[in-house]
Parts: sequence; structure tokens; C-alpha cells
Amino acid sequence: MDNTSNMQAISFDMQTLGEALQAGHITPVQVVQEVVRRIGDDPHHAWISRFTLEQLTQRAEALMAQGPQGKPLYGLPFAVKDNIDLAGLPTTAACPEFAQVPAQSATVVQRLIDAGAIPIGKTNLDQFATGLNGSRSPYGACRNAVDPAFVSGGSSSGSAVSLALGQVSFSLGTDTAGSGRVPAAFNQLVGLKPTCGLLSTQGVVPACRSLDAVSIFAFTAEDALRVLAVAQARDPLDVYSRPAQPHGFDVGRPPLGNAVPRVGVPLPAQRVFLGDAATVQAWQAAFEQAIDHARALGLAVVEVDIEPLLATARLLYEGPWVAERYLAIRDFIEAQPEAVFPVTREITLGGKAPSAADAFAAQYQLQALRTQAQALWQQADVLLMPTVPCHPRLQALLADPIGLNSHLGRYTNHLNLLDWVGVAVPSGRVLDQGVDMPFGVTLMGPAHQDVPLLHLAARWQRALAERCAAAATLGATGQPLPASTGFEALRASLPGLAPSGMVQVAVCGAHLQGQPLNWQLTQRGARRVACTHTSPDHRLYELAKGPVPVRRPALVRMAAGQGDGAAIEVEVWEMPVAHFGSFVAGIPAPLGIGRTRLADGREVPGFICEPSALVGATDVTEWGGWRAWLNSGKTPP
Repeated sequence: MDNTSNMQAISFDMQTLGEALQAGHITPVQVVQEVVRRIGDDPHHAWISRFTLEQLTQRAEALMAQGPQGKPLYGLPFAVKDNIDLAGLPTTAACPEFAQVPAQSATVVQRLIDAGAIPIGKTNLDQFATGLNGSRSPYGACRNAVDPAFVSGGSSSGSAVSLALGQVSFSLGTDTAGSGRVPAAFNQLVGLKPTCGLLSTQGVVPACRSLDAVSIFAFTAEDALRVLAVAQARDPLDVYSRPAQPHGFDVGRPPLGNAVPRVGVPLPAQRVFLGDAATVQAWQAAFEQAIDHARALGLAVVEVDIEPLLATARLLYEGPWVAERYLAIRDFIEAQPEAVFPVTREITLGGKAPSAADAFAAQYQLQALRTQAQALWQQADVLLMPTVPCHPRLQALLADPIGLNSHLGRYTNHLNLLDWVGVAVPSGRVLDQGVDMPFGVTLMGPAHQDVPLLHLAARWQRALAERCAAAATLGATGQPLPASTGFEALRASLPGLAPSGMVQVAVCGAHLQGQPLNWQLTQRGARRVACTHTSPDHRLYELAKGPVPVRRPALVRMAAGQGDGAAIEVEVWEMPVAHFGSFVAGIPAPLGIGRTRLADGREVPGFICEPSALVGATDVTEWGGWRAWLNSGKTPP
């Protein structure tokens, strides 16, 4: 793959391009040359500033001299939203008079560069990240990658469009109210709004500093995970930075038994879409198809009342948080108000009005809404919502810049105020005003659920490809999804991701689902994650009556030369580590917890038995498992 035609044809998704770079089939120099060719004269207004081809070539050559070893993002090109510092290029926040050239890149950008990624330049945005549509920029309204007549979404417009056009492999945006998720939905991309503080905001021009999050645009959920694994880190230079915490139950794992994730969807009356009658009907049908898609993945769909989320969303712009936007650029806007885009100036200067009392009153209201919203996690493990209620044409947006923009945040504005995670993911196509356009949904969960939500998004994308080929292509490139290498295998290969905080235990008798001691697992929040067998070197016994008034088995692994064994039926349950100690403490002698080898070779905690207890025990190995033995109707002699 070393000629021009092959370079032009290659998909820039991280998996495809990364494998070719790591194997040496193409070089970083060839990549940057192709990037410059693909950008051309930038008719979509996606870029504000870029490094020259000479500068990019020098960076690529320096990278080649170091080689790919230890650089997981070796040679992969990426774009940076122009409110995030990139050394060597001005940070404008889409305001030329505000421009300043940073001496250092933002922490998150530098981590990506250190991992071998090549920054191409700075991308267009709604000025000072104020807007969800992509039109509020003196550098030109950013054009949608699928159809330029529609808005691109914002404020991270250029980051989304440059990726959707296949000019880079991933990009960085910011997301305070939906600025990453909205353009992801409009351009058929995955958009990760991570846990606030997980990606450092040092070197980012604030919008609402207490709520800001750096977001990730990628073609696939797996690619987003690749970027997250490198980009996240506790940063002492960012007072809002925090380390990743264990995420708990993985909602992305294929369901089994009582491990079926519950996905909450809005009540029918709360599924609001805008436009003419035909468009609204098409959007409603698209979301119904998304709900059906969730069911097809094995998720249990439950309807939930999202009014606390809608009320929280209204707080963001109708409450005093707009004062944070004013504070972020107060000195500049007071000195040069004429330099600020008219709509942006009107919104930002509105932040002078709220009082300190207003701020406290809103905090009290938010805390009450947080309590109500938190109760939703008693009903569902993940929420599924449309990412946006409509997709305006650019001309319509320009005619009603504030009204239409406010509608775009209906399903997004609440997320950071509640400290939740969101992953926008493509979910088919919709006939919008006579045009075939992308339709997207957002998967939402509590803080630190980033990896499980990406896991579910990956399954969502793969299954979607089977029912809707057009919706499964990458952005606007027409390229298909790359072959899956397996999300869990990828996750295991990426250092730096927080552990799950869960522990698995193999059970073989009274703790099996439906058996009398199963409650000892379920009351600790355990879920069954596998029905399998041991390795074929075990024997199963029924113990003589003991202190527990239930029949009990003993699973024994045979050492070499101790006789024949068999594969015994077991279930693997998963529970929070915090509850595992109390579970173990409640196990009476002669049983205890050791290690059980499963059929796939893994070893997990499982029940063991003191050898002396086998005296007088009944060998029931031939039945292959405890249930089969009980169902035989036989009893120990």
C-alpha cells in the first residue's frame, strides 16, 4: 500500500490505518501528504488554522526516526478544536481578536502527541463554544459533511466535520451542553462525552469551567476507547481533574440470566421531535426503530419519566450558569465587545444579570433535581435518548439563531450538570425534509461508566451494520466498519483504563440461580455473567449434612495421578469487590473460596472443600453438575 491510489482509498479509521502504520505498509509521511490532499481548499469551513505540509512532513519524519514501538497512536492524524491549545498554532476560540499562540499544548493534546499521534491543526467552532449548531463563527458557518445544506452541529463543528470527511482518524472537541454529541449525531460519528474531569481541561478556553469536558470524536466506539485510554490521566494542573474510578457492572456485555441490562427510554409523551408533519413522523419512527434495536441486543426496555432531566437541561441556559460563560471572557468582551459574534455577544453578556443569590437558588434547585434523577438508576442501568429533536437546515437556523439552537439541547443539556456520561452513536437514517440524513441516539450512564457505555455502543454499531448498511458507514466517507477485533480483547490490551471494581466467583451448588442460597449473591448486587463448565479435571461430591440446612456440594480439582475427572457445570457470578468479603465470611466450614479453572482456561474465585470433609461424601461426578444430580431424584446412601 505504497502508491497514491491506495493511499486515497484507505480508510482513516484508527484500526485500519493504525494496523497499516504499525506494520510499515505505509508511513506517517504518506499519511500527512494524504491528509493535506483530502482537506484541499476546505469548502466545508472545517478548519481555522493548520500546519503546513512542510511542518507536518518534518513531524512525520521525526516520528519515523523514533519508530512505532511504545506509541499506540503512531502516525495517526487528528484534529483539535480551536479552543484547545496546540503549540505552534494560535488559539482563537473562533474570535480572531482573541487569538494567542500558546507555548505548550493542552495536557490532553500533549498526551496524544506523546503516543505518536500527529496533530494537523485547529478546527472551526461556534465562537467561544457558545452554540450547538456550528454557524456562529467569523471563519464561516461549518457545513455538514453529509449534506452541506444542513447545520453541522456545534460547538465542535469542525472537529466533527473534518473526521466525518475522512481527513483525520479522530478529533478532540469540548462538550458542556452537547457540543460533542450533537455534531456527532449530525455527521454519523461516535461522540464520547466522558466523565467530567477524566480528560484534563488544562489549556482549554473555558465555556462553563465547572462543567466543561473535553470530548472525543471517532468513527467507531472501539476507536473512541483507544483515544480515551491514552488521553485520560489525573492532571495536577487542572483543579477539576480526577482519576477514573471502577465502573461496576458492564452494561455492554451480552446479556445472560439476570445480567440483562435495563435500558430506560423516555415516556411516549416526552419523545418530542420538531419539523413538518412528515419529518416528525420519520423521526418518531427512527427512534422507535432504535428502541427495537435495543431489544434485539437483548436489553430490557423500560419507560422512565425524564422530567428531572428536562428541568435540569433548562437550568443550564435559563439559570445563572450563563454567568460562567461571561466570567470566562469577561475582560475581553468588556474591552472589545464588537469583536464578539453578535449572537454570542448577546448570550454572553446576559451572564452579567444573575446575582449571587440567583446562583445559590439554582444550586439548591439542581441538588433537588439530581436527587430525582439519581432515582432513575433504580429503574434502569443505562438511558437511551434521541441525541437531538431535529436537524435544521442552515438557512432556517440563521433565520432563528437562538430559538432553533435552544431546541438542539433538549436531550443533551442536562448531562454535565448531573455528572453523567454520554456516548452518541449512529442509529440509522431518517428522511428529513426529503433528504436521507443520519439519525443518532445517546447512551447515558452515571459518572465513570465510560467504558461500559462504549462497549454497548460497539455492540450497537456492529448489530446496526447488519440491518442498515448505509447507517453503518463511517461518517460521510462511505467506508464500511472495519472487522471487529473484539471489544473486550481490545480493552484488555489497553493499559491505563480503570478496573471494573467487580469480582467474579464460580458457584456449583446451592448458590446457583434458583437454588436456596442464591439470595446471598443477589442481595450483594451480583449478576450471573456466564453459564459454563470447569476444566475436565474436577470431581463433584455431595457433602454429608452439616450446619447449613441445605444440601451442599463440594467441587474438587484433581491433581495429576489422582484419578479421572470431568467437566462440571458451574455459573459465574459477578459482584462489587466491596461486597465480596462479606460473602466469603458467610461461607461455613468445611467450604471456602479458592480458585476454579473454567473450560476456557481462566481461573476465577470458586468454592473449595477441606479434604477431611470428603470422608463419607457421595461422589456425583457422573451427573455432570449439581442440578442434574438433584433432578435425578437420588439421595446419598
